[in-house]
Amino acid sequence: MEPLSRARRVVVKIGSALLVDPDGGLRSDWLVGLAADIVALKAQGTDVVVVSSGSIALGRRVLKLGTGALPLEQSQAAAAVGQIRLARAYEQALSPHRIVTAQVLVTLDDSNSRRRYLNSRATLKQLLTLGVVPIVNENDTIATDEIRYGDNDRMAAQVAATIDADRLVLLSDVDGFYSGNPLTDAGARRFDVIERITPEIEAMAGDGVSGLSKGGMVTKLMAARTAMAAGCAMAITLGTLDRPLTALDAGAPCTWFLPETDPQAARKRWIAAMKPRGSIRIDAGAAQALMRGKSLLPAGVTDVTGSFDRGEPVEIDGPEGTRLGRGLICYSATEARAISGHRSGDIARILGYPGRAALIHRDDMVL
Repeated sequence: MEPLSRARRVVVKIGSALLVDPDGGLRSDWLVGLAADIVALKAQGTDVVVVSSGSIALGRRVLKLGTGALPLEQSQAAAAVGQIRLARAYEQALSPHRIVTAQVLVTLDDSNSRRRYLNSRATLKQLLTLGVVPIVNENDTIATDEIRYGDNDRMAAQVAATIDADRLVLLSDVDGFYSGNPLTDAGARRFDVIERITPEIEAMAGDGVSGLSKGGMVTKLMAARTAMAAGCAMAITLGTLDRPLTALDAGAPCTWFLPETDPQAARKRWIAAMKPRGSIRIDAGAAQALMRGKSLLPAGVTDVTGSFDRGEPVEIDGPEGTRLGRGLICYSATEARAISGHRSGDIARILGYPGRAALIHRDDMVL
C-alpha cells in the first residue's frame, strides 16, 4: 500500500483499550503521540476523521461503577458522563497544533435512513472542508443495540464509506489478522494482505481478547467487507505504539484488506443499483451542466413526478424524456415541486427555511 500521507482521506478507529487504562484513566501520553501523527497527515493535505471508543470506559470511573459488565442503563449513564471527557481529551491534544476538533455522535441507524445519512455526510464533508478533525463516536446514551452488540469497528467502516475515504486504519491490540488467536495459538500466522474475504478467512476469526474492547476479529471482518465494497483499503495494526500511524507508514506489521474499486466508483455503483422513487425532468441547459460535472440546481428542473422523501433515489430525465441518470435528492417531492424552476437563492423564501443549494449534488449522482 502507498503511504497514508498520500491518501486523500483517512479514518482512524481508536479502541477503548488503547485510549483508557485498566483503571479507567486516560492514556494522555499515547494520545499526544496520536495527535502528532494526525498533525503530520494533515500537513501533507490528508483529511483525517477519528472514530473513537472510550466514553463508557472513562465515565464508569467517574461514576465509580467498578469493573465487569454493566446493565444497559448504567452503560448509557457512563457514556453520557464519559463523552464530555472524551471530546475534551481530543481537543486538548490537538488544539496546541491549531487544529479544531468537532464531536459527531451517530448510530448505525443513521446509515439506514437516507435522510440522516445525507445529513451526516454533508456535515462531515463540510467539517473536513473547513480543516476540522471530526471525532466520531456512537451515541451510546440513546443507542441500545449498539451498546449490547455493536462496536466502533463497523461504525468506522460506515463513516469511511459515508465520506468516501480511501484508507481506514483500525488501531487494535493485535498487529493484524491471524489464522488463529496469537495469544493462545503459537502456530497462528498473520496475513499481510487479504484481497477477498473467503469462508476460510471468516472461519479463522475469533472473539476479542481485550478486557475493555467489545469488538473482536469477527466485527473487524464485517468492517473490512463494508470498507472494501466502498473502495476503501482497511488496515488492522498494533495501536499501542507511541506513534502508531507513523509506524504503519514505516512498515510496522499489519494486515491490509484491499478495496474492490475506488471510493467514487463504488458510490456510483451503489446509487445506480437503487430503485427510484420518482423522476426529475430538466431543461437542456441543466443537462449540459450535468455533463460538465455540475450539481443539479432547482432552476433547471421543469417537472417532478412520483412520491419520495429527502435522500431517496430519483431518475433524472432530459428535456425530451431521455434517461440521463439517477441521484439521491436533497428535497421531498412536495418541496422539489415548490422550488422547481427557481434560483437557489429563492429556496428560503419559498420553503420558509434555508435549504441546500443543489437539488441533487454531483457526488450523489450517477449519469
